[in-house]
Amino acid sequence: MVNKKIIKKIKIQKINGGKATPAPPIGPILGSSGVNIMEFCKQYNSITNNKSGIICPVVITVYDDKSFSFKIKNPPVSFFLLEILKKEKGSKEPNRIKIGRVSLNDIKLIAEKKMSDLNCFSIDSAISIITGTAKSMGIEIY
Repeated sequence: MVNKKIIKKIKIQKINGGKATPAPPIGPILGSSGVNIMEFCKQYNSITNNKSGIICPVVITVYDDKSFSFKIKNPPVSFFLLEILKKEKGSKEPNRIKIGRVSLNDIKLIAEKKMSDLNCFSIDSAISIITGTAKSMGIEIY
């Protein structure tokens, strides 16, 4: 395989699995980079078809010949926390209004799932990051 020159890396955070369309935000972002939008949508949807309704962030690498490759990441930590609590969204005032409680064991399970996406090297660091996210959403840890 010939080495291609990377011209851009694009991160899109809020795409539901199996539901990528050329509509905003995907279309304008990829169109400005010269990527074939429909081709990306087809490939993304075929890979994430079994993750319908789950947010699957993606990092797209665009090459100089307008071809692309992409890597699908795990859903955000907030998604996992809200899924455990069966809530729609976090607290508007996390320091005053709490939306629920999550066990440290649940935090550890999330940390193990997200380890590859987090900017840390130990499970303790990952637990610390996820605990901070939970507190900022109004979730207590027990």
